[in-house]
Amino acid sequence: MDTMSDDIHHYHGDLPDGLGFGASVAVDTETMGLNLQRDRLCLVQLSAGDGTAHLVQLADGAYQAPRLKALLADPAIVKIFHYGRFDIAMIRRHLAAECGPVFCTKIASRLVRTYTDRHGLKDLCRELLGVELSKHQQSSDWGAPKLSRQQLEYAAADVLYLHDLKSRLETMLARSGRAQLAAALFAFLPTRAELDLGGWNDVDIFAHS
Repeated sequence: MDTMSDDIHHYHGDLPDGLGFGASVAVDTETMGLNLQRDRLCLVQLSAGDGTAHLVQLADGAYQAPRLKALLADPAIVKIFHYGRFDIAMIRRHLAAECGPVFCTKIASRLVRTYTDRHGLKDLCRELLGVELSKHQQSSDWGAPKLSRQQLEYAAADVLYLHDLKSRLETMLARSGRAQLAAALFAFLPTRAELDLGGWNDVDIFAHS
């Protein structure tokens, strides 16, 4: 384990034994690209919402990670994503873990922030939390054997605020009467990810034509 600081912990291959995240865990991934069939999973970021991030770096083909898989598949723990559709598919493909139950801040934002078309994590953090996120490392070589401090800090930031965003968005969902609709969409996300992995990522299967 490489501990960068008190709030960012970097592991290779799996989580350490005995690490707990409580009833919900924020999750994000870094990959070599956005093509589910071509690009590989490189890093999984996690946070319990306590200001600390745990980053698991995965070498090409080394996806055993039993403790990480158990956490992601635990039905008693809510997994909080931003754009969970992609992360859930990547996790399923490489780690063979079925994520559930889930909450997606991007879907929640689209349901309640209908006054804007800006639903990125940076936009949500700025408006709802007053936090400015840097995206300088977004296009980066996440498959490198050694990740830079800047890469790890960027990756950590993607999970550190998801619990607070979930809380704010849940209030907005309740106020708008869309909480049940959101829950149904979250429950569908693993199926949407399965469709993407099966080649239906650009097809609207609900379309008439």
